[in-house]
Amino acid sequence: MDPIRSVRNSRALYAARPGRRAVVVADLAQLRGPTSGVVELSHRLFWQSDRRVDLDAPGLLAWMYETVLAEAVHPDELRAWLHGPTLIQLWSDLYLPRGVRLAWEDRHPMLRARDVAA
Repeated sequence: MDPIRSVRNSRALYAARPGRRAVVVADLAQLRGPTSGVVELSHRLFWQSDRRVDLDAPGLLAWMYETVLAEAVHPDELRAWLHGPTLIQLWSDLYLPRGVRLAWEDRHPMLRARDVAA
């Protein structure tokens, strides 16, 4: 196989979107973000004028996790907005780009659906 094509394919495997790799933290314990209350996402993560999210409203905590996981470009964004135990709890129900899911599950095998359910 062409080595350049192999590198391109490996980059695409973990893509959050075309041309951008998913960001993953080394340890889920580093994730200490909010789990309740009203928060305001940074403009870089969510481009709307009203970036406030009520994490106590049904579905919005999961929505915020999906947004942060797909849009983060630096581990500090993950650390600021995600909470490790909550991520584990929500993982199997999150709608994520394939590359994001693969990157996180390869780095943290315990997130794989069969392991989370056990």
